[in-house]
Amino acid sequence: MVQPQSDNRRIVSSRHLAEGEGWEMSEFEFGLIIAFNAFSRWMTRCMAAAGQADLNPLDILILHNTNHRNRDKRLSDICFLLNIEDTHTVNYALRKLSKAGLIVSEKRGKEVFYRTSQEGAALCEAYRDVRRQCLLDVSGGTGVSGEELREFARTLRALSGQYDQASRAAASL
Repeated sequence: MVQPQSDNRRIVSSRHLAEGEGWEMSEFEFGLIIAFNAFSRWMTRCMAAAGQADLNPLDILILHNTNHRNRDKRLSDICFLLNIEDTHTVNYALRKLSKAGLIVSEKRGKEVFYRTSQEGAALCEAYRDVRRQCLLDVSGGTGVSGEELREFARTLRALSGQYDQASRAAASL
């Protein structure tokens, strides 16, 4: 005989982190983990459908960020905006995107600035079209309003600050 399941079971990836006070953070973190992996998979599949199958999620984020507002950006600008500490991973992605002809670089004094090439900008547009077709125009959707998504995004940004502060504290132990 199957036992009825309790509706208040904790949905977490690591039970040992969900014991005692603050267990709700573990449930949030599990949601964040699976959302991150789903989003990463989505980005690569969307980019492949747009015509560029050999980019990983970081490459795609950097391409879109470089294309953002049609402004030239430095390595430090990209790392800051995307909250990436390991600049070497961004630098590697920039070289890969440059070699693929999707971005161009220009040295100004001691700084190197990056922008999307015409091919890179066209790829970002193709990605946007696939995104609209496969993600935004899907009938049924999530039932979440645009304002609710904006509020959720604000909450995620606030929590990123909490995690950044906690990482600094952990580094000082």
